[in-house]
Amino acid sequence: MKNKSLLKKGIGILLLLIMSAGVLSGCGKTSSEEEGISVYIGGTIFDGSLDPVKGAMSYGYPFTNNALTKVTPESEYTGDLASDWKISEDALTYTFNLKEGIKFHDGSDFTAEDVVFTYNEVKNNQGNNENVDLSRMESAEATDDYTVTFKLSEPYSSFLDQTACLGIVPSDGYDSKTFDTVPIGTGPWKVIQYDTAQKIIVQANEDYYGGVPSIKQVTILNMEEDTAIANAKSGELDVVMVDPNYADEEVKGMHIENLETMDVRQIGLPVTAETSYITEDGQKIIVGNNVTSDKAVRQALAIGIDRQKIINDALNGIGKPAEGFTSNLVWGNTTSYEDNRKDEAAELLEAAGWIKGDDGIYEKNGKKCEFTILSPSGDTARYQLAAAVAEEAKTLGIKIDVDQKTWDELSTAAASNGVVWGWGQFDPVVLKNLFYSDSFTGNGTSNTIRYSDAEVDKLVEEALNSNNREDAVKAWKEVQTATADDYAYLYIVNIEHSYFVKDDLDISVDTQIPHPHGHGAPVINNMNEWTLK
Repeated sequence: MKNKSLLKKGIGILLLLIMSAGVLSGCGKTSSEEEGISVYIGGTIFDGSLDPVKGAMSYGYPFTNNALTKVTPESEYTGDLASDWKISEDALTYTFNLKEGIKFHDGSDFTAEDVVFTYNEVKNNQGNNENVDLSRMESAEATDDYTVTFKLSEPYSSFLDQTACLGIVPSDGYDSKTFDTVPIGTGPWKVIQYDTAQKIIVQANEDYYGGVPSIKQVTILNMEEDTAIANAKSGELDVVMVDPNYADEEVKGMHIENLETMDVRQIGLPVTAETSYITEDGQKIIVGNNVTSDKAVRQALAIGIDRQKIINDALNGIGKPAEGFTSNLVWGNTTSYEDNRKDEAAELLEAAGWIKGDDGIYEKNGKKCEFTILSPSGDTARYQLAAAVAEEAKTLGIKIDVDQKTWDELSTAAASNGVVWGWGQFDPVVLKNLFYSDSFTGNGTSNTIRYSDAEVDKLVEEALNSNNREDAVKAWKEVQTATADDYAYLYIVNIEHSYFVKDDLDISVDTQIPHPHGHGAPVINNMNEWTLK
């Protein structure tokens, strides 16, 4: 057994005192690489565990723990703890050769034993990790100290994506409870202090095989966004995540960085006519929508709305118009087209039998061209997007009502209403969740629009069953081509993540990977490359 001692938690200092001192003093601190920096990246990093086994930091880049592979700025996969890998002809066996000479934070050696342990721990407790899917993994075996072989029960090309999302933990030093706050890994940063819901202090790993970070310590603070802005203005913070509506604030000594993401906001539009069914517990579930099931309505919205105006009105002009998944994904297949074609939208509707009423709203067979768009309760940005879309739709003669519901309520309401969804991930299996006919359950977030097409199903299966990434990517692109003309999703914006950054801090924008879904934590994807000028 390897001798792997666990790090002890540091003694917490009340964040409130730190914040008060920063705001009241009125004089900013001067950061140095030895003293470190302080950042606000939102509260999501404090919401759950830091344990990779439980799905923490599954963004495709190293933080406290490295994975077998990682994502490059070009959205490709490259080796991280693995030097290379191969996939069998039947796509059921994945063999990874590991890098040698790597150590965990506690000084113990990284070997194949740790990989096998980590994957089995997730497999045996899959319910604790929603971000890594090992359901098709049949076995993991260390064939020697630096070779791991995975056997799958069926072909699953997205298994490679999972290897970039699962950070490896030490087999002999792992403790499920302790790792929630003080994980031990091989990554560039090690946690030296965790104060629940207040702050996390990480220190540079001086033995990091990927290059020792220049900045030696980073304090990640948790606070309200208004407080973060105030502390930024007083010079107490070096990086501050901000909502787009704050991005034009003047903060002396800082500049704004609007960073590229793969995060897209789109509205799911049910493609079937309204029907209903009764669940086993007697609940009536409505599925489908008699307005959005008309392709002419969906297409009119797609070509008729002015996306840039919507972005200007809802997101302070920050973000890029989207007609599909982002082009910065290797499997993305966006087709650019001109929107704001209101006359053509009207022609489509009228050709489909819609007649404009005295109130300017189209009608057909006595029914108004009206439906509802929902967004999650508390998500101001999505609500503002929905409201801006509704204003644009009104100019097309389509009435859209806007409302908010809890996630539990959305899980059923999404089957019969438009919903503002946010998707942004490296794993193309999201396309299966959105378009594969068997994904629809009537209660959840997969294929809520009830999309069904035999050709698309075949392409999805072809992509999943592929034994090489190139063929899988080709099939995923064809899925998008095959679904594009159905206008099942109204793509609105490829959002950008906004941060105030101190003028003397370089966050290496050129090596930032496109941020996945979730504003905040993704900015630290290359924190080991940050430098102070």
